[in-house]
Amino acid sequence: MKQQHAVIVLFAMILASSLTSLGSYRFTSQMVSEDIDRALAITMQEQQSDVISQDTIRTFNSHLHIAELRGKATLAVDTRSRQFKAYAHCSEATIFSLSDQRPAALLWVLTGLWMMFIWYRRHLSEKDITAIPLPCGKDFGGLTYSEGEGRFYTAEGNRLPLTPMQQQLMEMFFRSPSHSVSKTEICEALWPKKPDASDTLYTLIRRLKPIVEQHSQFIIESDRSKAYRLTIK
Repeated sequence: MKQQHAVIVLFAMILASSLTSLGSYRFTSQMVSEDIDRALAITMQEQQSDVISQDTIRTFNSHLHIAELRGKATLAVDTRSRQFKAYAHCSEATIFSLSDQRPAALLWVLTGLWMMFIWYRRHLSEKDITAIPLPCGKDFGGLTYSEGEGRFYTAEGNRLPLTPMQQQLMEMFFRSPSHSVSKTEICEALWPKKPDASDTLYTLIRRLKPIVEQHSQFIIESDRSKAYRLTIK
């Protein structure tokens, strides 16, 4: 699996863990709200008074079906209006503690393990790159290609900054015994559905040249306007 695919899986696992946790919290919050509202309504009917006392709180707690809410749910009175209105609520921390976070916790553990795997794999690849030298020379003009990662590295061990299109074109140069690829072959490989990709190819070569020349001993030359060749400076 390539590095970018592993990262995509990581973000998918983070999203799944977060949604699972949030879904459990929302379900519990709805259940708690319904239980509190029901217990409050029964308490107010039984008391028929505008005063909240210790008896009111005890009665309210006795009507709660969720035992864990007893002593944690609080009562409040709205004094801004002329009519008596009582409200009951509990903290977000209480709701979270009541929600079933075990599935989310398991997903978070798996996410952490996957993150460690990605880090270990990246550390291993940077430490020991499996290099395939190009046919043109032992040091391959100062560049090294990691087939396992599908990436190019400079002589200093830094990753060559290439776009996906530039990467494909460099691989075509490397696989060619003569390090020369015709314009037709390039256009058919990179833009198979485009009738005339000459201008697009010209732009690609123009942007790739300074990158290759800056980080290696190669230059890209035009071969009679029919092909492009990778040659040593």
